[in-house]
Amino acid sequence: MRFGRLDLNLLVALDALLTEKSVSLAADRLCLSQSATSSALGRLRDYFADDLLVVKGRHMILTSRAETLIEPVRSVLEQVRSTIAVAPEFDPQTADRQIRIMASDYTTQVLLAGAFAQLEQDAPNMRFEVQPMSTNPIEAVERGYVELLITIDFAVSADHPSHFLFEDDYVVVGDAANPALKGEMTREMYFELGHVTARFGRAQMPAFEEWFTRRQKQQRRIDVVAPSFLSLPGLVLGTSRIVTMHRRLAEQVVRNFPLVMRELPFAMPPIREVVQWHITNNNDRALRWVIERLEAVAQNRVQPMSNVVPIEGNDDVARDAIAVRWQADTGHR
Repeated sequence: MRFGRLDLNLLVALDALLTEKSVSLAADRLCLSQSATSSALGRLRDYFADDLLVVKGRHMILTSRAETLIEPVRSVLEQVRSTIAVAPEFDPQTADRQIRIMASDYTTQVLLAGAFAQLEQDAPNMRFEVQPMSTNPIEAVERGYVELLITIDFAVSADHPSHFLFEDDYVVVGDAANPALKGEMTREMYFELGHVTARFGRAQMPAFEEWFTRRQKQQRRIDVVAPSFLSLPGLVLGTSRIVTMHRRLAEQVVRNFPLVMRELPFAMPPIREVVQWHITNNNDRALRWVIERLEAVAQNRVQPMSNVVPIEGNDDVARDAIAVRWQADTGHR
């Protein structure tokens, strides 16, 4: 690389020559041959229009011009080492940084809300921007639109690092006055009742729970389609409809609304939420620190609510096979 007429690679050779005052010793320090080091000295002499090192007796000495270059050259190289070669320390208490995160409203509610409250105490000058999920979230990571993507593990890219945050399963939620929810939820009742579900974007991409239930032999009746996860609870209030929701979100809404939740009457694989970042940010200490805090908040979950009626006999679903089918149907790779 050149700056003006100067090949910046020569600065390292110049520092070694000024320090050792010897072509052979400088060559050893640079791990170069003496001829290559002599060639570097020749180009430096040409650039500075000065001999830099001259023979006096059996030794070489620096010219006056060379003497004036010792500290500036050393200072420049030290600045390069301290700012580029050595990663700066990260102090959350003084860090002034904005981090953009792409996440669903579900993830924002059950994870980011609590995480941001904690991060306000630990990193008071850090700022966060949450962007809604797009139809191509991996592109947002690769183009640098966001620093972090939080989504289900099926939807991340194998080309970039990711880290597991938490697992969540599904429950049935409905109005507390709904007679169908007085006892445990049966499979027959589940498919008889009207359902509320969420779909996203112009393509009306179904949530994972809808995609999975579509693959059941018996189809449910969708009465209401909502644009977000957070709008689901209000759409079953005062109705006989039910909604299949993430357990973590359901545990929150049943505390604040006259709703109850029941276990699903069939096996549905849990989702696994992961955070992904661009591979070029792998050594970003601020991002790694935030990821660690997100994981800590995600793992510190509350105990299940006491109004859950469990159901016996749910068999495990082959997750790998589900992942392949889901990726094929949704276009995620």
